Amino acid sequence: MPDDDLMQKIVSLCKRRGFVFQSSEIYGGLRSLYDYGPLGAEMKRNIRNLWWRDMVSRRSDVVGIDASIIMSPRVWETSGHVEKFADPLADCRKCQARFRLDLVPKDGDGTVKCPECGSGDLSEARQFNLMFRTNLGPVEDSAHTVYLRPETAQAMFVDYANVQQTYRLKLPFGIAQQGRSFRNEIVVEHFIYRSCEFEQMEMEYFVRPGEDERWHEYWKDFRLDWYGRYGIRKDNLRLRAHRQEEMAHYAKACSDVEYRFPWGFAELEGIANRTDYDLKAHAESSGRDLRYFDQETGERFFPYVIEPAAGVDRTFLAMLVDSYCEEEVKGEKRVVLKLHPEIAPIKVAVLPLVRKEGMPAKAEEVVKMFWAEGINAFYDEKQSIGRRYRRQDEAGTPFCLTVDGDTMKDGTVTIRFRDDMRQERIASEASVEVVKKALAAGA
Repeated sequence: MPDDDLMQKIVSLCKRRGFVFQSSEIYGGLRSLYDYGPLGAEMKRNIRNLWWRDMVSRRSDVVGIDASIIMSPRVWETSGHVEKFADPLADCRKCQARFRLDLVPKDGDGTVKCPECGSGDLSEARQFNLMFRTNLGPVEDSAHTVYLRPETAQAMFVDYANVQQTYRLKLPFGIAQQGRSFRNEIVVEHFIYRSCEFEQMEMEYFVRPGEDERWHEYWKDFRLDWYGRYGIRKDNLRLRAHRQEEMAHYAKACSDVEYRFPWGFAELEGIANRTDYDLKAHAESSGRDLRYFDQETGERFFPYVIEPAAGVDRTFLAMLVDSYCEEEVKGEKRVVLKLHPEIAPIKVAVLPLVRKEGMPAKAEEVVKMFWAEGINAFYDEKQSIGRRYRRQDEAGTPFCLTVDGDTMKDGTVTIRFRDDMRQERIASEASVEVVKKALAAGA
């Protein structure tokens, strides 16, 4: 289908099934801000949990923190965000459009025209800092100015010494964090892909100088494989190395994991070699010794840092796009999200065939069996069984269990598999174990 059509269908599905809503919609909505509904909240939680499991819980060399959103303004002065975290902004005097100058292609003679109306009558470019400012305390003046963090990374550098010493960590080791970040973007685009409030999953991996290039290659491969592990088709993923002119001021090297969105390849995650820039800068600014002490050699030095930095919202969108399918079944269109089972918001739906003969009560018993095992199960008795199947297909639910007349006689239920719509009869008492095995097989 055409790319624009696909994005419109994704946005419509998100609203219709409760994945994503426009923030403050009843008041006309807020530009570039979104709320995640019941299915979206579950799916985001699954993404965050899987990242944490694979990056922290299942590794002996990585620990996690949860730092405050507001930090000392000196953090952002030292990191360069106050001075350098800015985009060039221009206004069209004819149509009053406002846009990032660096994203508009130049004409053959080097001039830039308004991307909305084509006028060349533009204002002078000026730098627009992307950080949100606020005040800490009751007085609103420059002495009390603080910022909402534009990234989660800096807290891991500021807390580096505390974490390393209290946990007695030896190189190489990582510090990970998830959380919200805020950027007052000039240009917001492609639904939730670029917005002013978003969630990040970042890890700073501290290594010996000289070993940084080897670890950079390791984390590039690890992170690229991670997306394929959870269902994104590998032909829609690629690693792209940054050109020298697009490299951040702190980076020795950087590569992006990119996904083929409907508008083209775009960044899901950056994996940067930040060298020892951040620790050195914070040590100098704070007066604290942030060098690593090697007890075996007696050396003191600043570790180099490899940073895999992923976006929860971008990962969420890529998984929706990649799993979206339209099929014809018996002359009717079936819309289905073929999400990886561990990503799917609902794991199993339990459906009584009709609302009589004790079927609803039996179905509720089955639902509670899944809840007792920590599996997100959903009960639905409204409308025909066919319509209920279609709702669960659109929600990405991998398995449906139908309680019918035979269930009341012999204790069996029908299990329906989302992707191929295959159906089997199984014992209701065994349904939890059957679904567990099927989930594990898809993991």
